[in-house]
Amino acid sequence: MLGTEILGGDRIWLSWTGMETDLIFNHGVDLPNFAAFPLIDNPEGRARLRDYYEKLIQIGRDTGAGIILDTPTWMANPDRAMSVGYAADDLPRVTREAVALARSISEQHPDAAICVSVQIGPQGDGYKPGLQSAKLAACYHGPQIAAAKEAGADVVSAYTMGSAAEAIGISLAAQEVGIPAIVSFAVETDGRLADGTTLAAAVTQLTEAAEPLAIMVNCAHPEHIANGLDGGEWEAKLSGVVANASRQSHEELDNAEVLDDGDPDELSGQLADLKRSHAGIRVLGGCCGTDLRHLRKIAEKVAVSM
Repeated sequence: MLGTEILGGDRIWLSWTGMETDLIFNHGVDLPNFAAFPLIDNPEGRARLRDYYEKLIQIGRDTGAGIILDTPTWMANPDRAMSVGYAADDLPRVTREAVALARSISEQHPDAAICVSVQIGPQGDGYKPGLQSAKLAACYHGPQIAAAKEAGADVVSAYTMGSAAEAIGISLAAQEVGIPAIVSFAVETDGRLADGTTLAAAVTQLTEAAEPLAIMVNCAHPEHIANGLDGGEWEAKLSGVVANASRQSHEELDNAEVLDDGDPDELSGQLADLKRSHAGIRVLGGCCGTDLRHLRKIAEKVAVSM
């Protein structure tokens, strides 16, 4: 599936960036420093990823939704990977092997609508302001983006961006190597980025500087995202929402000892409402606190509402 087909036609695409919280809280899997990419390097981890991918594809079959298979590489950058014992020069291999796993599963379902995506995270803590230089961000994330292109991924997906500059840098680096980029901002409870930038300003700055395939919002409850919407023309540029199940703030989520998985019915209804009010939205899904129940509900609810 070519990445440029993601937004074509009337199909809704499902994206899930909540795997880590599901593994930690619901399955008791130890993910030191929240890093999921080491799962690629052991048989049990690969089996877990394969099982998730297969179940996501089945949701797509049952509902007609396209499925974005994201690699578990949100933390596979030099600074964050160091904390779990990975050197920078080993990370391109991790990205290539993650793509190979997702692609091998995708190829077993030639009739399904599947996009293989390399997930990219911010250089630092996703709940804090990101890099403030687009040029620095392009250089920093360039090796992972180049590895994604080399490995044959359809797109790169940059999630939980806390600054417009880092989002711009990633988009420009992706343009440079010739791979489409999905770029998603994270917002606080007030609907602003961690550095205080309004969502309107961040989206506008990004579109003026680069041409990502899609601009989205993630890692926030729909009610928090709504706080960043002002009815401006810029909202037509929003292509997706990958929402938290919980209404907790990022600080509360960081310190939580019990998972708040919200209400799958409520969350799916809220995302269906966002889709109805924003015609450009083509990607929906779940972030912190969500699991496969939420993804199925979202796909079913949106399919009914279209």
